[in-house]
Amino acid sequence: MTKPVAAVIVLAAGCLWAGSALAADASAPAATAGRAAHGGATAAPASGPTPAPKNAYLYIGYPNNNQTLPAGKPVKVWFGLRNMGVAPKDVRFPNTGHHHLLIDVDLPPMDKEIPNDRNHLHFGAGETETTVELAPGKHTLQLLMGDEKHIPTNPPVYSKKITIYVK
Repeated sequence: MTKPVAAVIVLAAGCLWAGSALAADASAPAATAGRAAHGGATAAPASGPTPAPKNAYLYIGYPNNNQTLPAGKPVKVWFGLRNMGVAPKDVRFPNTGHHHLLIDVDLPPMDKEIPNDRNHLHFGAGETETTVELAPGKHTLQLLMGDEKHIPTNPPVYSKKITIYVK
């Protein structure tokens, strides 16, 4: 017997419903403009079998690139996504995936499961924001969409890598 999929409904371009929270990326700060779904890459690397919309657009809405944040406080990270929906892990639904936050690392192989460690955070419940504790210093953040099995979509959907400073 299959389970009904009622947890994900794509409402309109720019809006999604996951769980009980409605998120609209139209409120993204202007500073996020130009962050392409494919990080500005000219050729996409090999990726997994799950299709993603070619116009999917993934970005970090907060913090902003080159922003300095106070040490000793959790850093809030807001995930922005357009033209694609969010679904929890193990839920296969067309044009959806879930977020993975990459901290201080490069993109992993696009045809394998995304690692799950302190540098590759999985948001398999469909979360669209988080808080992370970061040591003082320079850090990079990047988002990568994965399918229900944590494998990057095809084409891969990832944000521009941003740099932040914790002081």
